Amino acid sequence: MKVSLKWLQTYFDAALPSAEKVCDALTFHAFEIEEASDDMLDVKVLPNRAADCLSHRGIAKELSAILDVPLKDDPLRAPLPVLPPTSELTVRIEDPKKCLRYMGALVSGVKVGPSPAWLREALEAVGARSINNVVDATNYVMLDIGQPLHAFDAAKLAQKDGAYAISVRTAKKGETMTTLSGEACVFTSETLVIADANTDVAVGIAGVKGGKMAEVTSATTDLVIESANFDGTVTRRSAQALRLFTDASQRFQNRPSPKLVAYGMRDVLARIQDIAGGKVAGVVDVYPAKPETKSVSVTLSHINGLLGSRFSADEALDIFKRLGLSARADGDGFTVTPSFERTDIVIPEDLVEEVGRILGYDRIPTTELPPISGTPDQSCYRGIELVKDFLAERGFSEISTQSFARKGEIQLANPLDVSKPALRASLRENMKEALTRATHVAPLILTSNEEPKLFEIGTVFRKNGEKIEIETSETVADLPQIASDASYEPKQYRLGVFKPFSVYPFIVRDVAFWAPSETSPADIEKILRENAGTFLVRTDQFDRFEKDGRVSYAFRLVFQSRGRTLTDEEIHGVMDGVGKALARAGFEVR
Repeated sequence: MKVSLKWLQTYFDAALPSAEKVCDALTFHAFEIEEASDDMLDVKVLPNRAADCLSHRGIAKELSAILDVPLKDDPLRAPLPVLPPTSELTVRIEDPKKCLRYMGALVSGVKVGPSPAWLREALEAVGARSINNVVDATNYVMLDIGQPLHAFDAAKLAQKDGAYAISVRTAKKGETMTTLSGEACVFTSETLVIADANTDVAVGIAGVKGGKMAEVTSATTDLVIESANFDGTVTRRSAQALRLFTDASQRFQNRPSPKLVAYGMRDVLARIQDIAGGKVAGVVDVYPAKPETKSVSVTLSHINGLLGSRFSADEALDIFKRLGLSARADGDGFTVTPSFERTDIVIPEDLVEEVGRILGYDRIPTTELPPISGTPDQSCYRGIELVKDFLAERGFSEISTQSFARKGEIQLANPLDVSKPALRASLRENMKEALTRATHVAPLILTSNEEPKLFEIGTVFRKNGEKIEIETSETVADLPQIASDASYEPKQYRLGVFKPFSVYPFIVRDVAFWAPSETSPADIEKILRENAGTFLVRTDQFDRFEKDGRVSYAFRLVFQSRGRTLTDEEIHGVMDGVGKALARAGFEVR
């Protein structure tokens, strides 16, 4: 996330240290800095902290704890105002598991226009583009406290019985919508949309992007403001399916607290009224199930035991206080109630991490590991290495394939590849696929009369446990006995120079010719290599026979470039040169 040092400074009375020191503080205690230039820092916020730290407030809170400098004001600790209800706007959530909370506000009499200089400068400092004062206000609040927001032009929504109506529903398969930036989207039945409930027309993609139909323009006077919390998985799937990755979807997919919704609404209404005028007609808040905030307990001995540290109880308690966590000490233990935005603190080890990183892992004394007692059992490793040597000496090449499969005894809850939703119970399926692929590249590594010989040693997964099973592309005698040979001693091999493979296709050409009987294959190969050019990567003799005092040879030449795809025309030219060179040497090309 890109943050502005000037923006961060608004959270502190005391002057922040130099940009270099701020970078060091965050790097050694919280997040890496991917880029730093003038007023801007690009902070690498990891997914476990994205719920609270994809915002200037979140980064400011981290700096407050690390530097032990209090915040001037914390917008997430200020009391929430009582907002007036309204009957002019209704909200319906189809599935409370997909939309955890939805607040809608009706604002009338706004004047849409350019944003004030301070707002434009704040957004541009972090790479955002100024659009107009209303849209800029929603973006500013999102970047400030982390709550995504959206504004609809109320006049472009339908009214029924004097009321606007919003529904959060699953899209109909094939339903379409054009986004604010002009993308034409076709929805699946898994996409969650914001719809005008009076017309049932989609006006936004929930958690991702608004629609062109209800865009706020200079002609807009009345607004429907959305501050909501959408399920992270649903939002991520929508963004991936539509290839629309936005600042809003990035935040929702990391599951911020639904409680943040009210703070976002409070701040955006204040900003809009301040820079665009207008009056809040009322607010609707649909909040089906409020999450519980659970306390987490940890002992000082567990903290120091896990970290290898010697921190005191007072130091640990001070860290909890600096982080804004409500903590109570009881003997050797602490009971900590996380603030609502810290959704990442759920187990004792989370508290251990907070103490360790803020106090500094550099304060943990270096301790040598105890000596190993006894000799580790290396029989399995030795057996595997023996089998590898045995097969390699017999012309086999080792392969290593992925553990995912089309079918298996153990199904994955969230497969990376939907075509392979199981863990492999056998190596055979992958071996068949590898053999097919090996056939296509065989000319690069094998002579023309050879067949690919492959083997794999890997783990298979079955209901009764994991197992190492060996798979070969053809039957090998004595393999089980080799694996259990207790007298095995590792062999020493001299490795050749590694050469990276080319990603471009190869071309194969064969050449056959009559040669004098005293000609050796080595002499022929030398002529071929000297005249076949720089793209020649392999030569193999694949035929020889004698007739009438003469000897016939046939060689296969393989050409490949490391930088481009070769053409048939240029290889025709190369082979023409090879033929002429053979003729000059006294060979008769057939």
